[in-house]
Amino acid sequence: MGKNIGFVSTRFAGTDGVTLESSKWADVFEKNGHSCFWFAGELDRDPEKSFLVPEVHFQHKQNRWINELVLGKKGRKPPVTRKIHGVRSLLKVQLHEFIDYFGIDLLIAENALSIPMHVPLGLALTETIAETQIPTIAHHHDFYWERVRFSINAVSDYLRMSFPPNLPNIQHVVINSEAQEQLALRTGISSIIIPNVLDFENPPLFDLNGIRAFREAIGLEADDRIILQPTRIVKRKGIEFAIELVKELQEPRIKLVISHKAGDEGFEYAEWLKDYACEHKVDLRLIPIRIADPWTKNGNCQSQYSFWNVYPFADFITYPSLYEGFGNAFLEAIYFKKPILINRYATFVRDIEPQGFDLAVMDGYISKKTVQSVREILKSPERRKRMVDFNYEVATRHYSYSVLRNQLNGIMTTFFGNTIKHLADKTQSPPREVYMKIHSLQTIHKHTETQDSILTSNTS
Repeated sequence: MGKNIGFVSTRFAGTDGVTLESSKWADVFEKNGHSCFWFAGELDRDPEKSFLVPEVHFQHKQNRWINELVLGKKGRKPPVTRKIHGVRSLLKVQLHEFIDYFGIDLLIAENALSIPMHVPLGLALTETIAETQIPTIAHHHDFYWERVRFSINAVSDYLRMSFPPNLPNIQHVVINSEAQEQLALRTGISSIIIPNVLDFENPPLFDLNGIRAFREAIGLEADDRIILQPTRIVKRKGIEFAIELVKELQEPRIKLVISHKAGDEGFEYAEWLKDYACEHKVDLRLIPIRIADPWTKNGNCQSQYSFWNVYPFADFITYPSLYEGFGNAFLEAIYFKKPILINRYATFVRDIEPQGFDLAVMDGYISKKTVQSVREILKSPERRKRMVDFNYEVATRHYSYSVLRNQLNGIMTTFFGNTIKHLADKTQSPPREVYMKIHSLQTIHKHTETQDSILTSNTS
């Protein structure tokens, strides 16, 4: 018999890492007969399975007021404490109602007990989990001690209580080995590692017309070569390095496209990037349309485009992040068989690089060697094919849905015993018309090969 699983976070909408990874988890659960429900302050999920509470969003005016008075401060005043507990009480009522209304059997807290972007929500969740004794997975994508912005705060008592809480009915899940070690060292809490994953057992399906429409929607010409930066516009993504790379490649047909909108951490960095690109004479394109989460199949999203339209048209991917908990964009590039430049951030060096991927790499700056490596990859279809095929095989072994299913099976058995069936691969073969769309992608490949020959003649 399937379980009712409740996901809780500040938002499940768009293409941030928490939203995407929760969608993949839900995909695995639902293919095995479980039902997933959603509690957040912003949702693009099926309305019949959603419980929207605007006060839960980290950008809600009450929460912004609290954060302004507790982050970067060493002490808080009684009115701030009263407001925190007032919001906590409200959200606790809503959480209990969510659990009762949908008959939730298992709660999954997606980063809401990890990083204190919404302190009242963390407190409300902790008390609700303690009161109901509901089986809970606390899925941690990043912790407050990993971010400078939380290093000085006036809520250290609440951080010790709820970020994360140490309760017997919570199974803690982290996405990298450093997080596992630091969590144990700082709190005494044990955890298991489940890395970010993708369905490598089932390659992505493409719609050629959708890809063409997407190119036209952002003003690209047929012979443009696209370097894609598939991340949010926040400073830790190191997007200025992508600009420097394009400048050094000295190829006028190359366009640098950023797939996500700015706003999560303000707009100042985005404006600086525009000026920086202009100074370096780099054609920078910020996509003005919303990109959908491709794992949300309910039709409730406001965008007609998803990653399935974005990645296929790219010639090369840049991922020069300074810090990542894991790196969704890295896996997505491998999944869509795209060559990638990656900065050797700490988690990559420790957890991903030892798997032996074939990549263009940088070590904190764009060197002449890095530029030459990228240039050779862009010039040679044979080099590119060997690279992407090899990387796909490596990722299938280490970051496929089977890894997620195996770990979740252990957790579900711990919570519910042998009364629950193990998760298995329930993927169905796509219909014939989908295969027709895949077959039509040979047009894209031929177009790319033509571009390669032009570039080779231009640089030889």
